[in-house]
Amino acid sequence: MKAVAIPPFRTPHSVFRISSSPPIDQVMVEERAASFTKRSLKTNAKLAGLKMAVSMCDLTTLEGKDTPGKVAYLCHKALQPAEAKYAVPPCAAVCVYPNMVKYARTFLGENSPVHVASVATGFPSGQFPLRTRLEEVRRAAGDGADEIDMVINRCAFLAGDHAKVFDEIAATKEACGPAHLKVILETGELVTYDNVRLASEIAMQAGGDFIKTSTGKVSPAATLPVTLVMLEAIRDYFFATGIRIGMKPAGGLRTSKQALAWLVMVKETLGDDWLTPGLFRFGASTLVNDLLMQIARQVEGNYQGPDYFSLP
Repeated sequence: MKAVAIPPFRTPHSVFRISSSPPIDQVMVEERAASFTKRSLKTNAKLAGLKMAVSMCDLTTLEGKDTPGKVAYLCHKALQPAEAKYAVPPCAAVCVYPNMVKYARTFLGENSPVHVASVATGFPSGQFPLRTRLEEVRRAAGDGADEIDMVINRCAFLAGDHAKVFDEIAATKEACGPAHLKVILETGELVTYDNVRLASEIAMQAGGDFIKTSTGKVSPAATLPVTLVMLEAIRDYFFATGIRIGMKPAGGLRTSKQALAWLVMVKETLGDDWLTPGLFRFGASTLVNDLLMQIARQVEGNYQGPDYFSLP
């Protein structure tokens, strides 16, 4: 079979431009991030924040034992996370492997408030030939994925080949067609905050619609300081271009208290415009039930046990 040439995606007008930002002050970032955990939210604001957080969750199943039935169950949970009396909105998306996209699409239908997302590009390692990664993206998008979560080539990034990382993200964006692209940096492998900042800039300049911390397979995953560095990169990119890029922390987020601290950080760094599922997501399925238990407590005045809520 004749090899298919992969066209270059870098052009004179889209070459990655290295940031002139000063080195990141680690102490300042970590102190600033820690301050967001100390905000106090009153009853009504807290309930609104909890429901908002549910609406921003991507329910995820990424296991070798995934079945169509399990995906259908996840979709049902995303559509109606809790009893109607709690007035909880649907989750933002379900995230599955490419082979499961068609089942999620069939269950949710074409006009669902819940999006279908699919990990791709050799998730979680990214260590596949580019042609294979792009074909996986095209297949997932063709089967009905609204969103593609790609992993960057950390090998190329850490070797200093930033242009290659840029080109591969741009190629993936083109392969997505109308689907939105979420670019996973895998920050736990990038070592420094300066690398996280640089990778964020590459992902945004190459066409990513969202930048995402982690696959959830590497520790540490989403942390407040790392997320703050990425949010500040988004803010600076918006000031420079007028383009709003979304943010998705993923991995390690389990409690309502954490989720509310993240929302405070988004509000104080990017403003209210980003407090929407269209621009901010949580990649944390285990977070949802804690949010639901806290919502029930706010509404009923007492806690419901975890057994009262179906597992994601």
